[in-house]
Amino acid sequence: MANHSDQRQVIFDCGPLSGGTAFVDPVRTIRADTPEDVTAAFAAIEDARAEGYWLAGYASYELGYLFSHKLKSLLPTGRTVPLLCFGVFEAPQTAQFEEPAHTAKLGPLTPLWDKAQYASAFSEVKQLILAGDIYQANLTFPLRAQYTEQPLELYLALRARQPVPHGAFVDLGGPVLLSRSPELFFTIDENGLFETRPMKGTAARGATSEKDAAQTAWLKNSEKNQAENLMIVDLLRNDVSKLAELGSVRVPDLFKVETYATLHQMTSRITAQLPPQNTLHDVFEALFPCGSITGAPKIRAMQVIRSLESEARGAYCGAIGWIAPNGSMQFNVAIRTVTCTEDGVATLNVGGGIVHDSKADEEYAEALLKSRYAV
Repeated sequence: MANHSDQRQVIFDCGPLSGGTAFVDPVRTIRADTPEDVTAAFAAIEDARAEGYWLAGYASYELGYLFSHKLKSLLPTGRTVPLLCFGVFEAPQTAQFEEPAHTAKLGPLTPLWDKAQYASAFSEVKQLILAGDIYQANLTFPLRAQYTEQPLELYLALRARQPVPHGAFVDLGGPVLLSRSPELFFTIDENGLFETRPMKGTAARGATSEKDAAQTAWLKNSEKNQAENLMIVDLLRNDVSKLAELGSVRVPDLFKVETYATLHQMTSRITAQLPPQNTLHDVFEALFPCGSITGAPKIRAMQVIRSLESEARGAYCGAIGWIAPNGSMQFNVAIRTVTCTEDGVATLNVGGGIVHDSKADEEYAEALLKSRYAV
């Protein structure tokens, strides 16, 4: 049995303070477990910000079902993770990252889908793509492992092993989240300048510097990965345009390659100017969940995902972030994210975008590659 700490806190590898940010001991917690709780929770978030408080927490992937009448009826029952959970804090403080315990690690990971199960779901997605029903779907599956250390020790160990720009630790009661996300969902500054950096396209690191450079060049020039990335860029441009001032949406960077400890990722950057009246609810209603973890067209891809994935994603593929009193905020896409429950079970999900020329064995191998951050 794993022990969870009694201290409620949210820690960001980076966050609003240089060198890492910690939000400790919330004055209260805003939580929505059912659809009926969500409107009041968003209103409470706005009220807290207006009162001068900071907020930090997360939204689960399934919150996105509530933003479309075509999806509301698909909301899974029996969920164990809140739809929305934020701590209300007086102020952030600089995070103190202690040395992790040498024993802090997850047990062996067990995929809940084997190759055959993945291939069956993959085949259904490919048939829908060939029929013109969708262009891309992000198919994922869970892996499970046992853990015995405090989740905070696991987070510190994972952080030491693989630095990422949008990592986070969340313990607000209930499941504890350990996120090693490299992907920015969005950031908004106090003047309404908006930025998102969708991540689509993956290559393993090479064993030597020459092979690693070759992998980078391959990914940068891969027509398949560029097409996959561009689909999501177009989707997000459309989503952002629902919020942005007319004519302000730009794509200053396209098909950039970022390198991490175990893999290379292709990213693009979209910017826009938002008018001042947008609330967090407005932003999430337009953008959430991020198109990079759904597919395109977004609503139809989410319907397909719901029909094929056997479990709710929970915090995975949702968003973890912070909100300042001045209206600035930043959220990650909660990929590479482990959910730890008090029974000593850790769940993490992996997956990727399927397009017309994807191959099942390659996609399954790529998905498992993405789990290496946790071992």
